[in-house]
Amino acid sequence: MLWFSVIASALAPGLALLTYFYLKDRYEQEPLKMVAKVFLLGFLIVVPVMIIQRGFTDGFGGNLYVNSFIISSLVEEFLKWFVLYNIMFHHSEFDEPYDGIVYAVAISLGFATVENVMYAWYSHASIGTMFLRALLPVSGHAMFGVMMGYYLGRARFSKGAASKRYLAYSLVIPWFWHGVYDLILSSMTQYWLWFIIPLMAFLWYGGMGKVTRANNRSPFRFLKREEEINT
Repeated sequence: MLWFSVIASALAPGLALLTYFYLKDRYEQEPLKMVAKVFLLGFLIVVPVMIIQRGFTDGFGGNLYVNSFIISSLVEEFLKWFVLYNIMFHHSEFDEPYDGIVYAVAISLGFATVENVMYAWYSHASIGTMFLRALLPVSGHAMFGVMMGYYLGRARFSKGAASKRYLAYSLVIPWFWHGVYDLILSSMTQYWLWFIIPLMAFLWYGGMGKVTRANNRSPFRFLKREEEINT
């Protein structure tokens, strides 16, 4: 019964956060089937991430900055970005800027959920530990997904140099903040909470601002207003 509670606590944060950001789509919510598909793709990329990270660790591991910014954050964010770009970026369902956030959060939380379940299973974690992980790694992956998705949305509905610039931002910005997050956790043993809590507050504040701005750029915004006026 205790193990069931721990595994449930590992699954719940990712599903709850995905539901939260899905419902934040004000104007044209995505098909649940597509969101579930991308969420499951997050499950699948865990295996290549682990293989690549193991290879990099054997060859280049040992340096905190390399571990944080290359082996951990770059590998994870690049594979999430690569899958999203090749599967969803030109998809017909990606028809408003906020869709980038929905799909990027879905793949990020799919990855984070598997990571969380594996941690709970292999470390025999307590409910208290899983609650802390919900507030930090799972929540962190959601925020990195918001950043990636926001700029993918900007790139999808921009042209020329602006589109390419936003596409680069969609990888570089979540990679950087993910690296900062990992560096704090790996380099500090006593005072890490003094740094990680302000960082998470900053990421959530910026992330929710991006949610609002992405919704405000929806081409369906004015159509919905007209429907509300007519009814």
